[in-house]
Amino acid sequence: MKTYLGLAALLALPFLAACSGTQVKRVDTAAVMDVSGKWNDTDSRLTAEELVADCLSKPWLSSASGLSMNAPTVIVGVVRNESNEHINTGAFVEDLQRSLINSGKVTFVATKEERAAVRDERLDQDTNASEATKKAHGQESGADFMLSGSISTIEDREGGKSVILYQTDMKLLDMKTNQISWVGQKKIKKSVKRSGSSF
Repeated sequence: MKTYLGLAALLALPFLAACSGTQVKRVDTAAVMDVSGKWNDTDSRLTAEELVADCLSKPWLSSASGLSMNAPTVIVGVVRNESNEHINTGAFVEDLQRSLINSGKVTFVATKEERAAVRDERLDQDTNASEATKKAHGQESGADFMLSGSISTIEDREGGKSVILYQTDMKLLDMKTNQISWVGQKKIKKSVKRSGSSF
């Protein structure tokens, strides 16, 4: 009898392991999926796209293009996380950059960190690259405008229910005059219900 019970237990182990194991399902990267109710990739992408579209539809762009006869050059500065949760602002900055570059309405320069890496490479070329192929110093394009801002949250919580407002504020600064050329804001409100609560 003990032998049969032991054999049954051994046969059941793979089934139990399969039931309790991790399950992974690939989904479309464009799919909207809110699991925790926190800021996610969809919020980042949609916020960046909407803010950039608004920014590029305002009068500053035609004024700047008319003065120089060229598309203005933009850089994304610091985006501060002033929310009460972890937000990957680096990914949000990349979304902003992609939307700006793909618009075709502005030119774009590298971030401070990226410029430092390029400068290091140019120093290396001074020693190791041929005269015909090495790149000269002091030929970088300077930005005409800097886009920067912050992401903040306001949360109203009661028991297992909460309403979270994500507010993204962005400003476009004229690098020559420090004048604010554009101000934009995007709000996302989420209603979150934790298990065991009811609306």
